Amino acid sequence: MEFKDLLIFQSVAQNGSISKAANELSYVQSHITARIKSLESNLQTELFHRHSRGTTLNSEGKKLLSYAEKILFLVDKTNKAFHDSDNPSGSLEIGTVETVMKLPTILSNYHKKYPNVDLSLKTGVTKDLINQVLKCKLDGAFVTGFGTHPDLEQVDVFQEKLVLISDNKGSHSNNIKNMPLLVFNSGCSYRERLETWLRDEGIFHAKVMEFGTLETILGSVVSGLGISLVPHSVVNHLELAGLIHCHSIPNRYSNITTVFIRRADAYLTNTMEKFVETINDFSSIDHPSLYSVTNDGPVPL
Repeated sequence: MEFKDLLIFQSVAQNGSISKAANELSYVQSHITARIKSLESNLQTELFHRHSRGTTLNSEGKKLLSYAEKILFLVDKTNKAFHDSDNPSGSLEIGTVETVMKLPTILSNYHKKYPNVDLSLKTGVTKDLINQVLKCKLDGAFVTGFGTHPDLEQVDVFQEKLVLISDNKGSHSNNIKNMPLLVFNSGCSYRERLETWLRDEGIFHAKVMEFGTLETILGSVVSGLGISLVPHSVVNHLELAGLIHCHSIPNRYSNITTVFIRRADAYLTNTMEKFVETINDFSSIDHPSLYSVTNDGPVPL
Protein backbone atom coordinates (compact mmCIF):
# COMPACT_ATOMS: atom_id res chain seq x y z
CA MET A 1 0.00 0.00 0.00
CA GLU A 2 1.39 3.39 -1.01
CA PHE A 3 0.76 6.71 0.70
CA LYS A 4 -0.40 8.32 -2.56
CA ASP A 5 -2.97 5.56 -2.97
CA LEU A 6 -4.58 6.63 0.29
CA LEU A 7 -4.75 10.23 -0.95
CA ILE A 8 -6.38 9.04 -4.18
CA PHE A 9 -8.78 6.78 -2.28
CA GLN A 10 -9.79 9.63 0.07
CA SER A 11 -10.45 11.97 -2.88
CA VAL A 12 -12.64 9.41 -4.67
CA ALA A 13 -14.52 8.71 -1.43
CA GLN A 14 -15.12 12.42 -0.75
CA ASN A 15 -16.07 13.29 -4.33
CA GLY A 16 -18.09 10.16 -5.06
CA SER A 17 -16.59 10.15 -8.55
CA ILE A 18 -13.37 9.03 -10.23
CA SER A 19 -13.54 11.89 -12.74
CA LYS A 20 -13.95 14.52 -10.01
CA ALA A 21 -11.07 13.01 -8.05
CA ALA A 22 -8.92 13.09 -11.21
CA ASN A 23 -9.69 16.79 -11.69
CA GLU A 24 -8.98 17.56 -8.02
CA LEU A 25 -5.63 15.74 -8.04
CA SER A 26 -4.65 16.64 -11.63
CA TYR A 27 -4.40 13.00 -12.72
CA VAL A 28 -5.91 11.25 -15.73
CA GLN A 29 -8.92 9.09 -14.91
CA SER A 30 -7.16 5.90 -15.97
CA HIS A 31 -4.45 6.49 -13.36
CA ILE A 32 -7.05 6.98 -10.62
CA THR A 33 -8.87 3.81 -11.68
CA ALA A 34 -5.62 1.83 -11.77
CA ARG A 35 -4.53 2.97 -8.30
CA ILE A 36 -7.94 2.16 -6.79
CA LYS A 37 -7.83 -1.33 -8.36
CA SER A 38 -4.29 -1.79 -7.04
CA LEU A 39 -5.43 -0.79 -3.56
CA GLU A 40 -8.39 -3.17 -3.70
CA SER A 41 -6.10 -5.96 -4.90
CA ASN A 42 -3.66 -5.26 -2.09
CA LEU A 43 -6.45 -5.37 0.52
CA GLN A 44 -8.23 -8.24 -1.27
CA THR A 45 -11.61 -6.52 -1.14
CA GLU A 46 -13.70 -4.08 -3.12
CA LEU A 47 -14.02 -0.63 -1.58
CA PHE A 48 -16.76 0.98 -3.67
CA HIS A 49 -20.15 0.35 -5.17
CA ARG A 50 -19.85 1.39 -8.82
CA HIS A 51 -22.95 2.89 -10.45
CA SER A 52 -23.95 5.22 -13.29
CA ARG A 53 -23.70 8.33 -11.08
CA GLY A 54 -20.20 7.53 -9.80
CA THR A 55 -18.96 5.61 -6.76
CA THR A 56 -20.19 5.05 -3.21
CA LEU A 57 -18.20 3.56 -0.35
CA ASN A 58 -19.23 0.09 0.75
CA SER A 59 -18.74 -1.13 4.33
CA GLU A 60 -15.10 -2.09 3.71
CA GLY A 61 -14.46 1.26 2.07
CA LYS A 62 -15.89 3.10 5.07
CA LYS A 63 -13.60 1.11 7.34
CA LEU A 64 -10.54 2.03 5.24
CA LEU A 65 -11.57 5.70 5.10
CA SER A 66 -11.51 5.84 8.90
CA TYR A 67 -7.92 4.53 8.95
CA ALA A 68 -6.84 6.63 5.96
CA GLU A 69 -8.01 9.88 7.57
CA LYS A 70 -5.99 9.11 10.70
CA ILE A 71 -2.88 8.23 8.69
CA LEU A 72 -3.12 11.33 6.49
CA PHE A 73 -3.70 13.50 9.54
CA LEU A 74 -0.54 12.16 11.22
CA VAL A 75 1.50 12.66 8.05
CA ASP A 76 0.22 16.23 7.79
CA LYS A 77 1.19 16.84 11.43
CA THR A 78 4.68 15.50 10.70
CA ASN A 79 5.12 17.78 7.70
CA LYS A 80 3.98 20.80 9.67
CA ALA A 81 6.38 19.96 12.49
CA PHE A 82 9.34 20.21 10.11
CA HIS A 83 8.26 23.09 7.88
CA ASP A 84 7.18 25.80 10.32
CA SER A 85 8.95 29.15 10.24
CA ASP A 86 8.97 32.38 12.17
CA ASN A 87 6.69 33.81 9.50
CA PRO A 88 3.52 31.64 9.52
CA SER A 89 2.02 30.66 6.19
CA GLY A 90 -0.41 28.09 4.89
CA SER A 91 -4.02 27.74 5.95
CA LEU A 92 -5.99 27.88 9.17
CA GLU A 93 -9.58 26.63 9.23
CA ILE A 94 -11.55 28.10 12.12
CA GLY A 95 -15.16 27.52 13.18
CA THR A 96 -17.35 29.87 15.17
CA VAL A 97 -20.83 30.29 16.53
CA GLU A 98 -22.53 33.13 14.71
CA THR A 99 -22.83 35.48 17.69
CA VAL A 100 -19.13 36.14 18.43
CA MET A 101 -19.36 39.83 17.55
CA LYS A 102 -15.76 40.55 18.54
CA LEU A 103 -14.36 37.88 16.22
CA PRO A 104 -13.64 40.35 13.37
CA THR A 105 -11.28 42.22 15.71
CA ILE A 106 -9.34 39.03 16.49
CA LEU A 107 -9.18 37.98 12.83
CA SER A 108 -8.19 41.45 11.66
CA ASN A 109 -5.36 41.70 14.20
CA TYR A 110 -4.08 38.27 13.20
CA HIS A 111 -4.24 38.98 9.46
CA LYS A 112 -2.37 42.27 9.84
CA LYS A 113 0.47 40.51 11.68
CA TYR A 114 0.56 37.37 9.54
CA PRO A 115 -0.77 38.16 6.04
CA ASN A 116 0.63 34.94 4.53
CA VAL A 117 -1.82 32.77 6.45
CA ASP A 118 -4.97 31.85 4.54
CA LEU A 119 -7.78 32.09 7.12
CA SER A 120 -11.10 30.43 6.42
CA LEU A 121 -14.16 30.65 8.68
CA LYS A 122 -17.11 28.29 9.09
CA THR A 123 -20.15 29.06 11.22
CA GLY A 124 -22.27 26.55 13.10
CA VAL A 125 -23.75 25.62 16.46
CA THR A 126 -21.52 24.67 19.38
CA LYS A 127 -22.22 20.92 19.30
CA ASP A 128 -21.41 20.58 15.58
CA LEU A 129 -18.27 22.71 15.85
CA ILE A 130 -16.96 20.60 18.73
CA ASN A 131 -17.47 17.43 16.67
CA GLN A 132 -15.67 18.93 13.68
CA VAL A 133 -12.66 19.90 15.82
CA LEU A 134 -12.59 16.39 17.32
CA LYS A 135 -12.66 14.86 13.81
CA CYS A 136 -9.85 17.21 12.68
CA LYS A 137 -12.10 18.86 10.10
CA LEU A 138 -11.41 22.22 11.76
CA ASP A 139 -8.15 23.45 13.29
CA GLY A 140 -10.10 25.10 16.09
CA ALA A 141 -13.37 26.83 16.91
CA PHE A 142 -14.96 29.56 19.01
CA VAL A 143 -17.81 28.02 21.00
CA THR A 144 -20.03 28.97 23.92
CA GLY A 145 -21.31 27.09 26.95
CA PHE A 146 -18.43 24.61 26.66
CA GLY A 147 -17.52 22.53 29.70
CA THR A 148 -14.52 20.22 29.33
CA HIS A 149 -13.48 17.36 27.05
CA PRO A 150 -10.47 15.07 27.53
CA ASP A 151 -9.39 15.44 23.89
CA LEU A 152 -9.73 19.22 23.73
CA GLU A 153 -7.90 22.15 25.24
CA GLN A 154 -9.46 25.60 25.51
CA VAL A 155 -8.54 29.26 25.77
CA ASP A 156 -11.00 31.64 27.44
CA VAL A 157 -11.88 34.54 25.14
CA PHE A 158 -14.48 36.57 27.06
CA GLN A 159 -17.56 36.37 29.24
CA GLU A 160 -20.87 38.06 28.57
CA LYS A 161 -24.53 38.28 29.49
CA LEU A 162 -27.36 36.64 27.59
CA VAL A 163 -30.64 38.54 27.49
CA LEU A 164 -34.14 37.55 26.50
CA ILE A 165 -35.37 39.73 23.64
CA SER A 166 -38.87 40.52 22.45
CA ASP A 167 -40.37 43.14 20.12
CA ASN A 168 -40.43 46.84 21.02
CA LYS A 169 -43.87 46.58 22.59
CA GLY A 170 -42.13 45.03 25.61
CA SER A 171 -44.81 42.41 26.07
CA HIS A 172 -45.83 41.60 29.64
CA SER A 173 -43.57 38.96 31.19
CA ASN A 174 -46.39 36.43 31.58
CA ASN A 175 -47.02 36.56 27.83
CA ILE A 176 -43.35 36.56 26.86
CA LYS A 177 -42.66 33.15 28.34
CA ASN A 178 -45.39 31.61 26.18
CA MET A 179 -44.29 33.15 22.89
CA PRO A 180 -42.58 31.02 20.18
CA LEU A 181 -38.85 30.47 20.67
CA LEU A 182 -36.78 31.71 17.73
CA VAL A 183 -33.57 29.69 17.87
CA PHE A 184 -30.74 28.05 15.98
CA ASN A 185 -30.67 24.28 15.35
CA SER A 186 -30.31 21.78 18.17
CA GLY A 187 -26.80 21.90 19.61
CA CYS A 188 -26.79 25.67 20.13
CA SER A 189 -25.82 26.53 23.73
CA TYR A 190 -28.05 29.65 23.76
CA ARG A 191 -31.04 27.54 22.78
CA GLU A 192 -30.22 25.01 25.51
CA ARG A 193 -30.03 27.81 28.10
CA LEU A 194 -33.38 29.24 26.99
CA GLU A 195 -35.16 25.89 27.00
CA THR A 196 -33.68 24.97 30.41
CA TRP A 197 -34.78 28.29 31.93
CA LEU A 198 -38.33 27.88 30.60
CA ARG A 199 -38.56 24.31 31.89
CA ASP A 200 -37.44 25.52 35.31
CA GLU A 201 -40.15 28.18 35.05
CA GLY A 202 -42.72 25.41 34.48
CA ILE A 203 -43.12 25.83 30.71
CA PHE A 204 -42.60 22.46 28.99
CA HIS A 205 -44.30 22.76 25.60
CA ALA A 206 -42.98 25.99 24.13
CA LYS A 207 -43.34 26.33 20.36
CA VAL A 208 -39.92 26.26 18.70
CA MET A 209 -39.05 27.86 15.36
CA GLU A 210 -35.57 27.11 14.00
CA PHE A 211 -33.58 29.55 11.86
CA GLY A 212 -30.24 29.34 10.11
CA THR A 213 -28.90 32.86 10.65
CA LEU A 214 -28.75 35.40 13.45
CA GLU A 215 -30.04 38.12 11.12
CA THR A 216 -33.25 36.19 10.50
CA ILE A 217 -33.79 35.56 14.21
CA LEU A 218 -33.32 39.24 15.10
CA GLY A 219 -35.55 40.40 12.25
CA SER A 220 -38.26 37.99 13.34
CA VAL A 221 -38.07 39.21 16.94
CA VAL A 222 -38.35 42.83 15.76
CA SER A 223 -41.48 41.90 13.80
CA GLY A 224 -43.05 40.34 16.92
CA LEU A 225 -42.89 36.71 15.80
CA GLY A 226 -41.38 35.43 19.05
CA ILE A 227 -38.54 35.66 21.57
CA SER A 228 -34.90 34.60 21.67
CA LEU A 229 -31.90 34.46 24.00
CA VAL A 230 -28.76 36.18 22.69
CA PRO A 231 -25.69 38.06 23.97
CA HIS A 232 -26.53 41.61 24.99
CA SER A 233 -23.58 42.89 22.94
CA VAL A 234 -25.25 41.51 19.79
CA VAL A 235 -28.49 43.46 20.22
CA ASN A 236 -27.43 46.58 22.10
CA HIS A 237 -27.82 48.70 18.95
CA LEU A 238 -31.36 47.38 18.35
CA GLU A 239 -32.30 48.14 21.95
CA LEU A 240 -30.95 51.70 21.71
CA ALA A 241 -32.89 52.19 18.47
CA GLY A 242 -36.10 51.12 20.23
CA LEU A 243 -36.61 48.11 17.94
CA ILE A 244 -36.53 45.44 20.65
CA HIS A 245 -37.04 45.07 24.38
CA CYS A 246 -34.41 43.27 26.49
CA HIS A 247 -35.26 41.31 29.63
CA SER A 248 -32.74 39.93 32.11
CA ILE A 249 -32.98 36.37 33.42
CA PRO A 250 -31.19 34.74 36.41
CA ASN A 251 -27.39 34.66 36.28
CA ARG A 252 -27.15 30.88 36.22
CA TYR A 253 -28.76 30.95 32.77
CA SER A 254 -27.44 34.28 31.45
CA ASN A 255 -23.72 34.22 32.31
CA ILE A 256 -21.81 32.53 29.49
CA THR A 257 -18.20 32.21 28.39
CA THR A 258 -16.89 32.08 24.84
CA VAL A 259 -13.80 29.87 24.46
CA PHE A 260 -11.51 28.80 21.65
CA ILE A 261 -11.01 25.04 21.45
CA ARG A 262 -8.50 22.85 19.62
CA ARG A 263 -7.45 19.21 19.78
CA ALA A 264 -5.13 18.64 22.73
CA ASP A 265 -3.02 16.12 20.80
CA ALA A 266 -2.66 18.27 17.68
CA TYR A 267 0.80 19.60 16.96
CA LEU A 268 0.93 23.28 17.88
CA THR A 269 2.06 24.76 14.58
CA ASN A 270 3.56 28.22 14.49
CA THR A 271 0.44 29.31 12.61
CA MET A 272 -1.84 28.12 15.43
CA GLU A 273 0.50 29.31 18.16
CA LYS A 274 0.39 32.85 16.79
CA PHE A 275 -3.41 32.64 16.52
CA VAL A 276 -3.72 31.63 20.18
CA GLU A 277 -1.36 34.49 21.10
CA THR A 278 -3.64 36.91 19.24
CA ILE A 279 -6.63 35.60 21.21
CA ASN A 280 -4.76 36.01 24.49
CA ASP A 281 -3.77 39.57 23.55
CA PHE A 282 -7.44 40.34 22.89
CA SER A 283 -8.56 38.70 26.15
CA SER A 284 -6.06 40.73 28.19
CA ILE A 285 -7.80 43.96 27.15
CA ASP A 286 -10.79 44.99 29.28
CA HIS A 287 -14.06 44.81 27.31
CA PRO A 288 -16.64 46.15 29.78
CA SER A 289 -19.55 45.97 27.35
CA LEU A 290 -19.13 42.20 27.19
CA TYR A 291 -19.26 41.55 30.91
CA SER A 292 -22.18 43.51 32.23
CA VAL A 293 -25.51 45.05 31.40
CA THR A 294 -25.87 48.76 32.07
CA ASN A 295 -28.57 50.21 34.30
CA ASP A 296 -30.33 51.51 31.20
CA GLY A 297 -30.34 48.06 29.63
CA PRO A 298 -32.48 44.94 30.15
CA VAL A 299 -35.30 44.97 32.62
CA PRO A 300 -35.88 41.88 34.82
CA LEU A 301 -38.78 39.57 34.13
